[in-house]
Amino acid sequence: MDYVVNTLSNLLHQTAFFNLTWGNYLMIAVALVFLYLAIAKEYEPLLLVPISFGMLLVNIYPQIMAAPENGEAGGLLHYFYLLDEWSILPSIIFMGVGAMTDFGPLIANPKSFLLGAAAQFGIYVAYFIAILMGFNDKAAAAISIIGGADGPTSIFLCSKLGQTEYMGPIAVAAYSYMSLVPIIQPPIMKLLTTEKERKIKMEQLRPVSKLERILFPIIVTIVVCLLLPTTAPLVGMLMLGNLFRESGVVRQLTETASNALMYIVVIILGTSVGATTSAEAFLKLDTLKIVALGLIAFAFGTAAGVLFGKLMCKLTKGKVNPLIGSAGVSAVPMAARVSQKVGAQADPTNFLLMHAMGPNVAGVIGTAVAAGTFMAIFGVK
Repeated sequence: MDYVVNTLSNLLHQTAFFNLTWGNYLMIAVALVFLYLAIAKEYEPLLLVPISFGMLLVNIYPQIMAAPENGEAGGLLHYFYLLDEWSILPSIIFMGVGAMTDFGPLIANPKSFLLGAAAQFGIYVAYFIAILMGFNDKAAAAISIIGGADGPTSIFLCSKLGQTEYMGPIAVAAYSYMSLVPIIQPPIMKLLTTEKERKIKMEQLRPVSKLERILFPIIVTIVVCLLLPTTAPLVGMLMLGNLFRESGVVRQLTETASNALMYIVVIILGTSVGATTSAEAFLKLDTLKIVALGLIAFAFGTAAGVLFGKLMCKLTKGKVNPLIGSAGVSAVPMAARVSQKVGAQADPTNFLLMHAMGPNVAGVIGTAVAAGTFMAIFGVK
């Protein structure tokens, strides 16, 4: 009888109920909320489902992220996470984004680069605020990149600057704000524009030749990587993926990079990012600061893009709809869709999507350049 009692007792104490803290239960609840938003509300489910499930797993079974000790193997998601730390997954994600994205609107309207650059303003605002809040300069830089609404770049810079202790909160904040673009951006856009401005219809973009499409990724790679060599893993992979797409001679590589490989990497990256949010690592005052700074950076970036769009509107005598400036954050193509949606609410016959894709793609490049600039400032190679 004692054997049976001891066996049942051991089995009972092996369950998670006896090993979890209140913080673990809180994070499990947060994971369930994220799953609800991803599945019921469809807020960027490709990102939120793996992230929230990783969050769920690590708070039920923390050993799934355990590092190897004394010759024993580590947890499954620890090895996934190493691919984040080594900047492998963010770079592959960029290649997939390049293979999926049409750079034509940016080529047809190079002024979009200015809108993409303006939307990076939030990054630099958050950088200085982060320093004032007590973060060191490298941590402040890693946190501020959240303002670009670009998860892979946030992870990449965090790793390169040696701020892996903040990688979990930074990555979760970046991907969360990417998912919440349709909620966060519209109030800012409407606040800073008039109804008349939102109704502005833009001229149809000029056709872009195949030669231009092929030369663009090659020229951007040469120019940007010569100026900021540290951006090569991101900008280089982004442009390589786009060259696959536009060259027309490697259809199999284009399909692999934009589909199978891209989605495999999203699963691994999302799950491992979510698994960095154990209660012990996540429930800290610094985490709340990071989440707040990310929102500040994102809001300022959106506002700066819209305000620069208003300036371009005045300079072109009403030919530019300021709403497309909000797409300068690099959440592709969500931010461009939001510009289209807000414009269509003012005038259902207004079609801004392709015009907004120019600043949107420019924002991807701009955020990578901002990350490279920080790396250059701190002497990181």
